[in-house]
Amino acid sequence: MEESNKSNTVALPERSKHEREAVEQRSNVAILEKAQKKAKTPKPTPVKKEKIPNVPAAPIDPESMFKEGFLKSVYNEKSSAKVITRFPPEPNGFLHIGHSKAIAINFGFARYHNGVCYLRFDDTNPEAEEEKYFTAIEEMIQWLGFTPYKVTYSSDNFDRLYELAEALINKDGAYVCHCTDTEIKLQKGGEKGAAGPRYACPHRDRPPEQSLTEFRAMRDGKYKPREAFLRMKQDLTDGNPQMWDLAAYRVLEKEHHRTGDKWRIYPTYDFTHCLCDSFEDISHSLCTTEFQLSRVSYEWLCDAVEVYKPMQREYGRLNLTGTVLSKRKLLKLVEDHHVRGWDDPRLYTLIGLRRRGVPPGAILSFVNELGVSTALTNIQIVRFEQSVRRYLEQTVPRLMLLLDPIPVMIDNLPGNYVEDIELPFSPKDPSFGTHVVPFTKTVYIDRSDFREVDSKDFFRLAPGKSVGLLKVPFPVKATSFEKDESSGLVTAVHADYEKPEDGTTAFKKPKTYIQWVGSSAAHSSPTKAEVRIFNPLFKSENPDTAEGGYLNDLNPNSEEIYPNAMIETGLKEIRKRAPWPEEEGEKDIKKGEAGWET
Repeated sequence: MEESNKSNTVALPERSKHEREAVEQRSNVAILEKAQKKAKTPKPTPVKKEKIPNVPAAPIDPESMFKEGFLKSVYNEKSSAKVITRFPPEPNGFLHIGHSKAIAINFGFARYHNGVCYLRFDDTNPEAEEEKYFTAIEEMIQWLGFTPYKVTYSSDNFDRLYELAEALINKDGAYVCHCTDTEIKLQKGGEKGAAGPRYACPHRDRPPEQSLTEFRAMRDGKYKPREAFLRMKQDLTDGNPQMWDLAAYRVLEKEHHRTGDKWRIYPTYDFTHCLCDSFEDISHSLCTTEFQLSRVSYEWLCDAVEVYKPMQREYGRLNLTGTVLSKRKLLKLVEDHHVRGWDDPRLYTLIGLRRRGVPPGAILSFVNELGVSTALTNIQIVRFEQSVRRYLEQTVPRLMLLLDPIPVMIDNLPGNYVEDIELPFSPKDPSFGTHVVPFTKTVYIDRSDFREVDSKDFFRLAPGKSVGLLKVPFPVKATSFEKDESSGLVTAVHADYEKPEDGTTAFKKPKTYIQWVGSSAAHSSPTKAEVRIFNPLFKSENPDTAEGGYLNDLNPNSEEIYPNAMIETGLKEIRKRAPWPEEEGEKDIKKGEAGWET
């Protein structure tokens, strides 16, 4: 059956004149709209961007926090001829990132104003103090680049503090109390947050002579711990709880690391701190805002015993979210072996940060970036790490490192092929210098830089695809690969070096350049290493709010270990030239004697 070449047609009735005019009008509108769509708005002539030179960014003024803001106003309030400050840690734990702000402020404020800063150990609680903490604290201060004017101890003043306590009793400014902890809380209105009536201790109005006798009995061993306290007679009507007859002395049956068994009574922080500040002629007593309410009792006691009264001012504490900084909680992590020790790089202790490789200057730069005010500074870990990276970008060299290396055999190169490739230690700062690494027939790349099956969004090495090796003149193109069938992992990649055969240097530039390490026994390349990648120790931003407590919030993947990593040969020169950078407390380390963390 033949198919008809004629198309089926249907005759349409002829349009009226009115319809023909309407169609024509619609056609004209359509043509006009189409023309408007096609008409392109002329593009402005593009402004040629000026090429930005590849130089490191200018560092932030390291003294900016003393030139402006809170600390400037503190100095203007009392512009002493000689600025004297102090950093007064309790020697009952290792310093953490929060302490770095206090160190930078107290030592830095004094240095900026050509003054001096004491390191004073507040060693008034022998039950919690250990020699290792004294040593570590002083070491960390030196590491951050500060040298104390003098290292002193609150215990240096135990005799003088005792004399002032007796003098205060004789002035009817203190009394011996025998109340229990529960009774004292009730006198202050009840448990924390309660608003019950306040009332005086029944021993408050005993004659000074009787309190003096009882105080000496405390000293001579008549009372056990918590059976008697010396309390200051302050102002129970004051709305400030730091004026509600604070304890000045308590009984502790523990030998002191410096005074031995001489004392059975020890002064409290509230009694000791302001008086030691006075003894050392501190001009600016700078502390965190948690002591803001204590300023009233600080000044009250100095006036009560008629000694010089320093000026106390308070700044906001530095706190990192996503971790814990409490000494008690850090100790639990260490004792329960959740971490390897106080210097575990996952902790934000200063010795942990040092071991991780964070330079002291990076910590001081971070504190300086944040500035100083009276507000509590809650900073995410990621922001701290970003600040450290910016600092490292400007101050330390770069090397090529492969976490999980696989070999790439370049089949069209001879077996003894070696080409010296010059690499800069810094892509932005030529002053870092350069070094030479060997490019050979076999090189290693990171496993993550190769895919068995290519895709449009993957720009690194894959079968039939070219990629650049950092600073190598020409690309390599993958031709095949080998696999371990049992594990399914790629064990080797075969490739060709795409060097033009006609001797020209023209070639198609690859979209991506990747890290690599050459294999050359003559150059002792590669250098093999175990690499540890540290992730946050906790899973949430606030571990304390986790159900079951912070220990239930531990991240099981906080440490990733790569036992077969490889580093290029520049590591040898980096080690010889360490520390990087030569700043702060690491600037005096002799070349060749620096630890790996530098």
